[in-house]
Amino acid sequence: MEDIIKWLLNNKEWLFSGAGLFVLIWIGRAIYYRKKTNSSQGIRSGSNSTNIQAGGDIKIGSDSKYNDLEK
Repeated sequence: MEDIIKWLLNNKEWLFSGAGLFVLIWIGRAIYYRKKTNSSQGIRSGSNSTNIQAGGDIKIGSDSKYNDLEK
């Protein structure tokens, strides 16, 4: 622990300048988002119901068999 304190005191200008601060923030965000991404999706439904779950846009009841971009 004493070595860490000595290193921090010797490198405080570098550590809290732009480059060091960027590295500390990047490490903190990586740890935060790693913990946050463990969520999952789910659907609860009743009897005789139709459920649709998609990761993007979904079009229901369209007469066209092509997307707007393919016309």
